[in-house]
Amino acid sequence: MLERGGVIGRFGDPQALVGAIRQARQRGCRRLEAYSPFFDQEVIEALEHPPSPTRKIMFIAGALGLCAGLGMQAWSAAFSYPLNSGGRPLLSWPAFIPVTFELAVLFAALAGFAAFLWRSALPRPYNPIFDVVGIEAASDDSLFLAIEADDPNYDAASLIELMKRAGATTIEELRP
Repeated sequence: MLERGGVIGRFGDPQALVGAIRQARQRGCRRLEAYSPFFDQEVIEALEHPPSPTRKIMFIAGALGLCAGLGMQAWSAAFSYPLNSGGRPLLSWPAFIPVTFELAVLFAALAGFAAFLWRSALPRPYNPIFDVVGIEAASDDSLFLAIEADDPNYDAASLIELMKRAGATTIEELRP
């Protein structure tokens, strides 16, 4: 976020932040990001971000893990090393359940972690937002709204005025 510059404003309360987000949305801005020390459903809804694909990625990876676990055990038990012990069938699937479940969970967890890193653009040792004065307060007691310069409706002067009217205590324009 803000790799190409933008405007960032600091807000004292969530209602002012939500109002600024809604005003920016009405103005046509789409590349918005909010920074907050706590979860606020109104902020999430106002941002209108699309749902993350992480759940689908994890489900697909879990299904692949399930197939891999079942296939690996079926191949080894029935084709690679068939051993009939105690008169049981070679493909005794109840015995395959624990490993199959564990591999499904492992694949889903690894894919979820990788998807999280990918969607968060991590690891990133430097982000231009670190240059914003007071940004460390976003983890303590302040709320921030950032609008990227990549936004098609970006106009720094009007966005600064919008944030002032919405109740921003400080506003900063970041240049790339």
